[in-house]
Amino acid sequence: MMTTPLPADEICFGLDRATDERSLMLFLQLFSRKQLLEVLVPRLENKEIDQTVHLLTTLMRNHLKEQEYHELFLGDMDHHH
Repeated sequence: MMTTPLPADEICFGLDRATDERSLMLFLQLFSRKQLLEVLVPRLENKEIDQTVHLLTTLMRNHLKEQEYHELFLGDMDHHH
């Protein structure tokens, strides 16, 4: 499967909030590429795995409603609280 490369040269932090948000979204898309994760994750120490999971779950807990978490992260469109 051929994918269009993401424009990594458009990542720039510190100019303004809008640019930071676009850059962070692009950065995270690049970071989550399967090819990168298949190489990086086995090299992480247990503590680094724990820290990464803790950071990401804390961000979601602080900024997503429960319904958003289930729909956007888990893909569970049928979750009702």
